[in-house]
Amino acid sequence: MRILLMGNPNVGKSVIFSRLTGVHVIASNYPGTTVEFTKGWAEYKGKRVEVIDVPGAYTLEPTSKAEEVAVEMLKEGDLVIDIIDATNLERNLNLALQLIERGVPTVIALNIWDETKHRGININVEKLEKLLGVPVVPTIGITGEGIKELFSRLEEAKRKKPIKRTEHQRWDEIGRIIDRVQTLTHRHHTLREILEEASIRPLSGLPIAILVLFLSFKIIRFIGEGLIGYLLEPLFTKLYLPLIMKLSLFLGSGGFLHDILIGKLIEGGIDFIQSFGLLTTGLYVPLAMVLPYILSFYLVLGILEDTGYLPRLAILLDNLMHRLGLHGYAIIPNLLGLGCNVPGILGTRILESKRERFIASALISIGVPCAALQAMIFGLVGKHGGQYVSMVYGTLFLVWLLLGLILNRVLKGFSPPLLIEVPPYRLPPWRTMVKKLWMRILGFVIEALPLVLLGVLVVNILYFLKVFDFLANLAAPFIHGILGLPKEAVVALVIGFLRKDVALGMLGPLNLTAQQLVVGSVVLAMSFPCIATFIILLKELGLKDMLKATGIMIFSAFLVGGILNLIL
Repeated sequence: MRILLMGNPNVGKSVIFSRLTGVHVIASNYPGTTVEFTKGWAEYKGKRVEVIDVPGAYTLEPTSKAEEVAVEMLKEGDLVIDIIDATNLERNLNLALQLIERGVPTVIALNIWDETKHRGININVEKLEKLLGVPVVPTIGITGEGIKELFSRLEEAKRKKPIKRTEHQRWDEIGRIIDRVQTLTHRHHTLREILEEASIRPLSGLPIAILVLFLSFKIIRFIGEGLIGYLLEPLFTKLYLPLIMKLSLFLGSGGFLHDILIGKLIEGGIDFIQSFGLLTTGLYVPLAMVLPYILSFYLVLGILEDTGYLPRLAILLDNLMHRLGLHGYAIIPNLLGLGCNVPGILGTRILESKRERFIASALISIGVPCAALQAMIFGLVGKHGGQYVSMVYGTLFLVWLLLGLILNRVLKGFSPPLLIEVPPYRLPPWRTMVKKLWMRILGFVIEALPLVLLGVLVVNILYFLKVFDFLANLAAPFIHGILGLPKEAVVALVIGFLRKDVALGMLGPLNLTAQQLVVGSVVLAMSFPCIATFIILLKELGLKDMLKATGIMIFSAFLVGGILNLIL
């Protein structure tokens, strides 16, 4: 199937073309001419269809070489999407009526629809569709609004019996149509509409996006640290610690049961991070260190979702994401992955192709640290200074970007277009937000707490059986030689498979330098995801692709860790 995009020059035809085809397009000259056209591919009903951006034309009665080529190309197409500038309906209807008169299967895209509201132009779309006898769909090429509906109505484009009209008759018909479907009123842009436009256009949208993301992380950290410092830390130290101390005395310092439940005593007392018991580290890490950041992250994410900003961020980043083999909406699962990789990978279901889902899942698993791991990065690495936290995030972002570019080149296939409806900005419904936040927090606690407790239990048993001593000695030359970490760090790397935040916490007692903590944080973030994410990867990608993603993780983690060690 071959779809031709036709329309007057400067009606947003190329913008809609890029929405449909992504960045994998071919530009060439029409045979025997110097007139250039562009073609690409889109997915329609599960099949790959060719889309051609025909040179701009005002009429099918050629007055230029470009219009001659447009008429010739019309013979090669199966149907036409005629892009009309909705703010200049009268001029654009001339080409539309000529296509309809020839009986060409046509769908009208009433583009730049948002500007009609701003300029006080009111068009009765249903009446226009009835008068023209072809499907008419309002679209906003720059945001992608209406593109999905436009594609869904292609099957309504039928070849019709040609109609004969003179040019004078055609312009009379255009005048009658305009009188019946269009009215003009005077109005000014509202502040909300100005902001909606500004947050999508690249020149203004990128600074807004940087500001929004910067403020988001500031708020996340402010709320997280506040909850820890003023609520959870006092609860654990003033109320919970005395109970644990009494239990420790009752069990006796030392012994298998004491080490399992309470953990090792640090300088005669209990350290919730370093003791590594089920009732100390097992509860403190997920509830007092991680949960506050999870709560603040999902609160901010919910606000961005429900105000209508996230779809705009997706549109703004569409070109970048296409270069990674994805489309703009893939930024959403990546942002979800900053809360927890599990919902992030589940979120890749919104992507249309298996290739996209693999790339997105691999990037999330390797380059997107979950909130639990971020909490530990801020807690451990941040003590040495913000510059070291920046090194961790900068490295992970660079890996995320380069790996995406490599996977996009290596893996066969193409990126489908971004089809997304963009809602207007609105105040978030607080009741819905609170309910969604509660469900996400409850899901984290139900999923994470048992896994952390299981991880701590397994570690203690393996410690008791001296398994980690054997692994540490075996891997010491590799861990120390390539990553520059002490042999004891192998325990943390193994535990990372169960829970990365717990694993990073285990680096704390090793008295590592700031540089070593940067290397350890990056390697842990990039290597095996936690067991819950691993299970979801298996479920979503299948065994073969999961193993492929695992190989990429291990290789890239130790390669980047080794390079960082050399640099630092």
